[in-house]
Amino acid sequence: MDYGKTLNLLQTDFPMRGNLPQAEPKLQAQWEADDIYAKVQESRQGRPTFILHDGPPYANGDIHIGHALNKVLKDVIVRFKTLQGFRAPFVPGWDTHGLPIEQAISNSGKADRKKMSVSEFRNYCEAYALEWVEKQKAQFKRLGVRGDWNNPYITLQPEYEAQQIRVFGQMVDKGYIYKGLKPVYWSPSSESALAEAEIEYMEKTSSSIYVAFPVKDGKGKLPQDAAIVIWTTTPWTLPANLGISLHPEFDYAIVEADGGKYVLAQGLLETASKEIGWSNVLVLGTVKGSELEYATCRHPFYDRESLVMVGEHVTLEAGTGCVHTAPGHGEDDFAIGQRYNIGVLCPVDDQGHFTAEAPGFEGVFYEKGSKLVMEKLQEAGLLLKQGEIRHQYAHDWRTKKPVIYRATEQWFASIDKFRQEMLDEIKQVKWTPHWGEIRLHNMIAERGDWCISRQRAWGVPIPIFYCRSCNEPLVNETTIEHVAQLFAAEGSNAWFIRDEKELLPAGTACPKCGHHEFRKETDIMDVWFDSGSSHVGVLETRPELEWPADLYLEGSDQYRGWYNSSLITGVAVRGKSPYKGILSHGFTLDGEGRKMSKSLGNTVDPAQVCNKLGADILRLWVASVDYQADVRISDNILNQITEVYRKIRNTLRFLLGNLSHFNPATDQVPSGQLSELDRFALIRLNRMIDKVVAAYDAYEFHVVYQTIHHFCAVELSSFYLDIIKDRLYADAPNAAARRASQTVLYQTLVAITTLISPILPHTADEVWKYIPGVELPSVQLAELPQVQRQLFDEQLEDKWSRFLDVRDEVLKALEEARKEKVIGNSLGAAVHLYPDSETRALLDQFTQLDQLFIVSAVVVHEPGSALPDPLYRAEGLGIGVAVAEGEKCERCWIVTPEVGHSKEHPTLCVRCNDVVTAHHHE
Repeated sequence: MDYGKTLNLLQTDFPMRGNLPQAEPKLQAQWEADDIYAKVQESRQGRPTFILHDGPPYANGDIHIGHALNKVLKDVIVRFKTLQGFRAPFVPGWDTHGLPIEQAISNSGKADRKKMSVSEFRNYCEAYALEWVEKQKAQFKRLGVRGDWNNPYITLQPEYEAQQIRVFGQMVDKGYIYKGLKPVYWSPSSESALAEAEIEYMEKTSSSIYVAFPVKDGKGKLPQDAAIVIWTTTPWTLPANLGISLHPEFDYAIVEADGGKYVLAQGLLETASKEIGWSNVLVLGTVKGSELEYATCRHPFYDRESLVMVGEHVTLEAGTGCVHTAPGHGEDDFAIGQRYNIGVLCPVDDQGHFTAEAPGFEGVFYEKGSKLVMEKLQEAGLLLKQGEIRHQYAHDWRTKKPVIYRATEQWFASIDKFRQEMLDEIKQVKWTPHWGEIRLHNMIAERGDWCISRQRAWGVPIPIFYCRSCNEPLVNETTIEHVAQLFAAEGSNAWFIRDEKELLPAGTACPKCGHHEFRKETDIMDVWFDSGSSHVGVLETRPELEWPADLYLEGSDQYRGWYNSSLITGVAVRGKSPYKGILSHGFTLDGEGRKMSKSLGNTVDPAQVCNKLGADILRLWVASVDYQADVRISDNILNQITEVYRKIRNTLRFLLGNLSHFNPATDQVPSGQLSELDRFALIRLNRMIDKVVAAYDAYEFHVVYQTIHHFCAVELSSFYLDIIKDRLYADAPNAAARRASQTVLYQTLVAITTLISPILPHTADEVWKYIPGVELPSVQLAELPQVQRQLFDEQLEDKWSRFLDVRDEVLKALEEARKEKVIGNSLGAAVHLYPDSETRALLDQFTQLDQLFIVSAVVVHEPGSALPDPLYRAEGLGIGVAVAEGEKCERCWIVTPEVGHSKEHPTLCVRCNDVVTAHHHE
């Protein structure tokens, strides 16, 4: 017979299974239909702002798991800040210029660059970029990322390009931009100069050679038949050699070895002799580097001199302490060459082939040139040793091919002129993690001038003109604003479509010679200048945003990228950092901690995770990891996350199910009328809220994850919910104890749903619709639960915490008894407690121990009572478990002698008989 036990059982339409892959797209469609983003912004009008500025991903290819980690972190922060009461608009953006798109168009076969104008080719690039913007947009939205997706910023938008031109113009105006002949990283595979941010280091095998440079004029310090020994791993640069650098303070040994006389640093004599293979080495004398300044040697295979110079850049780390110096192929070489005025020779063209300035090598690719150089040295008898070396070498991060240093005329931003201002600004930024400050400080402190020109087509042109008569560059406030307005109206393609007269204000004349004919610069700006201008192009131009941003959040690779270029442009044009805070995350690795790569087949596709498990599972994974270091993800890890999700969802479902017929407006019990158990549960809830909000505020989402999971699994499921099931299921619907528990459940449900909403927005919004009494249509419009500090009672917490320790021991004893088949269900047990006096004093403060232990009877024996055997023993307590006396109530399952007292309901206990009788009479 059903005595109405199910009357108060779990009653909710909230589904047990999430079915997230099917449910989430429907929820997202609803958000879009409701324009939830606009509603959220409207709800926070007039509130203080929190601006997280989105670093633009590159519009080329599907998003990968690193993109997902980044965008979900941003979304969690923006959603949390909104709950906190801030107006936190989020404007997503895209980076759309640059070489990879040019290459994709060329490789697609759709456009032949050589058979079309620059503007036509750029149109193909633009269409390609915008196509990927739309694809990536859909993929980010599928992750549940909330933002102004209808109005993102895109670096190819005319208004954005116009602002970028103005940033450039302001830097010109302040004297920070100049054109100069300098060695820069040059990528023969891209045929373009590169910035440091576009370089990555990979292993490469290079030739390692020791070469003798015969002395021509030893300044009376060196024998005329001696030779200075250099060591290099770039033999191909020897045609460009113009000098040899020594350290002024080092001692240089003059030695006789294997029939020849040689000069090299004394500190490297032993290792170099071994490397070269000299058998008998006799030191004839030593001389300071400074004494050899302005000595000369003969170039090994050209009829010209190599000047001996001294510089602090020479080290004793490797080689000979005598550095082959080619000003056209190295920064240090260039700097010392300028000091000694020996000129710059760079006999290599854009594609990496030798020019006529390197006789005997013309037309040869530089890498093949190394072999020919070594042959020439061999012929001349000046190649002392030839070997190979495996070392980290600079590569183009796009093409993955080696780069070279090559002196070319480029446009630069002079870092020296405002370096100190940048270093001062770095100190004002809030860094998470803290080591980010040191990292960016060192990068800015050590970086050279920024080469901002690129020899490509797809990008924002450098808005400079040259007089056709005297070649004087023309750029000023008037020309910049004219170009900016033109770009704002037509986009930067105007530069390639229109002629110079249309690009310049009418009547423009050369300030140097008065000529009226100009040609335009053909180089474009480094793409880091594009994205590095976003703080002006976006934060200053969008009315809902503010400058500077509160936070920039990207991967740790952006210290050399976006953080770097944004700081440079920010300090250059506004005198301040464009961000108040930096938060960086690590890279994604597979389950074994290996870097992800398509060749290893260990990549995780976010789209597949969403289709198989749901975006909320992926988001929960993001919250679970300590993202400031590198993070791991695999099917196994995601399966573990799914189990945690299930626990949280089932907890919420239980809470919902036990709130049917509960009206928060009329049925909540004031805290002063709650039992100690209920008050303790509310205190624990508020402690959890406090901890979770603090963790969100510190961007420690793994702490949020752990705290909420622990609260659901331990504080609720294993303790409070377990204890109150009896009153929820068996008490009368309106019983005071039941209503008190429902009050706790209601406040817990609203708090957890709100707190998980930044991480699990789909699940939280789904739950929200079932919570009785909520007026807001979406949890996204809610605010954080307030911590009810007036509830905190340390004495009560201490007492119940000590009791929980005792309860844990009782539960262990019950488990032992179940294993030994003494009892089945815990409600079939009677527990006998044998406490010491201290534990007895604690137990005396509690009533209804049977309910707290979820057994049918508890007998507390006097301290010192004889202990039966076998007995479960704990500190200060013995625990015996026996079969409870009486019959099992068919409704509440408690075993009690009180069953059968009613003739009408002979299988019920007294409590259940009263409830059922009252229910039937209603």
